[in-house]
Amino acid sequence: MNRRIFVASMFFAFAASNAGAAPPVASNPESLTDTILKLDAKFFDSFNSCSDPDQLRTHASYLNPNVEFYHDKGGVTWTRQDYIEKTRENVCGNFRRVLTAGTVQVYPINGYGALEEGHHTFCEIKSGKCFGEAKFLVVWHQTSDGWEITRIFSYGHEAIK
Repeated sequence: MNRRIFVASMFFAFAASNAGAAPPVASNPESLTDTILKLDAKFFDSFNSCSDPDQLRTHASYLNPNVEFYHDKGGVTWTRQDYIEKTRENVCGNFRRVLTAGTVQVYPINGYGALEEGHHTFCEIKSGKCFGEAKFLVVWHQTSDGWEITRIFSYGHEAIK
């Protein structure tokens, strides 16, 4: 599916189901991008340190209880609890995520939040060797209490040669 069609269809689906559910998104795209980049850094700092139970709890705190995580190799995870269990089993202590500098683009979703798009690399914790890379989309919802993640897409996974 064409990326523009995909992004547009996601926008209309969320707008229809969540009209008026959130405060207006910042009208300054640079401010929104800065906000999302800071949130991304905090979210993945806790992901990268998730072998510490406090960091795993911090990581979980960014996720809506009904978060959906779509992974092209691993399938779909439908809740925060399932996502955290799989993260604990497969990620914590094994590998970390590194954001590819300069790849993030942020798009406002009026009345809802933002769509973050980018590229990341995965590296073993013990050896430091990077072994895989992928694209990602994160749907951020701005609520009266702050920001939360409602959808994550991680796709186009490839081994690093």
